[in-house]
Amino acid sequence: MKNIFDILTGTGITLPEERKADFETAFNENYKTVAEVEKLRSARDNYKTQLSAAQEALKGFEGVDIKDLQGRIATLTQDLAAKEAEYQNRLADVEFESMLDRAISTSGTRSEKALKALLDVPALKASKNRSEDIKAAIEAVKAENDFLFGAGEPINNPVRGTENAGGNSPLAAVRAAMGLPGK
Repeated sequence: MKNIFDILTGTGITLPEERKADFETAFNENYKTVAEVEKLRSARDNYKTQLSAAQEALKGFEGVDIKDLQGRIATLTQDLAAKEAEYQNRLADVEFESMLDRAISTSGTRSEKALKALLDVPALKASKNRSEDIKAAIEAVKAENDFLFGAGEPINNPVRGTENAGGNSPLAAVRAAMGLPGK
């Protein structure tokens, strides 16, 4: 970019030194360089594009009932809250069922279905301390219906058969070793 004084001198116009400062101030207030003008044009074109896009977007809202939209938004918000609550309830049910099934399977019962039928499942589900209450309920059923559970004594729960590989009873082998009669 050329200096304005060089341009004036090139055309044959000269300014006295005392007037150059006033001329330069007036020139800068009233005129812009080509680069500054291009920046302003670019900004103007950008604003025009944004304005037309905004006007197009506003045309999409013509004829729309605001009250209807607000009602739809409220309905959708309520539906979303209901779905969230349903999801949380399902998740809590799955966690409870898992906890209950785990406690029943480790209780040593002979029939998991029978034990579950004897438990007050809705009360256990509403419990604040589920784990301890489930254990206590299983113990209460065990005290009342001990036939549902295997005895802890080894004689009631034999590990192997009473016959040895030779077909003789282990008791008969002991009797024979002691010299007692009988099989």
